[in-house]
Amino acid sequence: MAETPQLTIATIADTAGVSISTVSKVLNGRPDVAQETRARVEEIIATRGYQRRGRRQAETRLIDLVFHELGSPWSVEIMRGVEDVASSERVGVVLSEAGGNHRPHQEWIDDVLQRRPLGVLLVLSELTAIQRRQLETRSIPIVAIDTLGEPPAGLPTVGSQNWNGGLAATRHLVELGHRNIAVISGDKAMLCSRARVDGYRTALAEVGVTPEPDLIRYGNFFFEAGYDHGRELLSRPERPTAIFAGSDMQALGVLRAARELGLSVPRDLSVVGYDDLPVIEWTDPPLTTVRQPLREMAAMATEMVLSMAKGAAPTNTRIDLATELVVRKSTAPPSEAW
Repeated sequence: MAETPQLTIATIADTAGVSISTVSKVLNGRPDVAQETRARVEEIIATRGYQRRGRRQAETRLIDLVFHELGSPWSVEIMRGVEDVASSERVGVVLSEAGGNHRPHQEWIDDVLQRRPLGVLLVLSELTAIQRRQLETRSIPIVAIDTLGEPPAGLPTVGSQNWNGGLAATRHLVELGHRNIAVISGDKAMLCSRARVDGYRTALAEVGVTPEPDLIRYGNFFFEAGYDHGRELLSRPERPTAIFAGSDMQALGVLRAARELGLSVPRDLSVVGYDDLPVIEWTDPPLTTVRQPLREMAAMATEMVLSMAKGAAPTNTRIDLATELVVRKSTAPPSEAW
């Protein structure tokens, strides 16, 4: 049986009715190509199964690290984990933010195609099928850290056991005697947010408790969400005796809300956070939290994408690292007076 001839740039150009230089511009993310022409060339690349063979010797030793949003100590821990591995391999890191969007703009894809990095790391972000295909046809591997939703088939991902984390945090409060427990999580569109809440529900179901819908809050993982939801929850006629916050930053917001309302932690309110960020060493009282191995997650994802850049296939495309409950001074049995 004869082998199918390899698709060449010349063949793509002939099929699309454009010049070889135009195809080269599309492959390398050059902006000076008409949108309609670019779409036609990309369609041929995708449907005909073009795959760039090999990598240029002069290729820059870079990886692209993409966040949907920066501004949190959580992001810093991810960056540190990536840099731990990248620096040891003498690889540079290009940092991008999608401005709060969970999908990078097409302009970012075009820039990546021009840079031709060794690989791309997506943090709580996702690509469209077309964007992913654009990178794959240029032999640029992709690894996701803490995926936004269920990852597409075949996309390597590194995360943590969010359901177990939510379960452990809530079980701890239940074992202390709490039953009126609220949860504040991140964006409901995020898989990790939903998983932590599912763990919370399971822990309460184990003792026959079904939480009121108003005790389950979604927002984002930043300080303001913890503060705003904390004020509302703690102003209820029957306020919760404990709050499980989906991030340490949210927990800091809850602590401020409690203090402004004249409540003492943990005497009047128990608070559990999530992440175990270095910043919480300065909380008063020290925060009980769920340790999420952020630096380890980022380091493992970086090692994976660099290995893929060398041509190795990942042995496991879905890795979830263990979480751990760290008990400190922000949790205690509910006050008998309440």
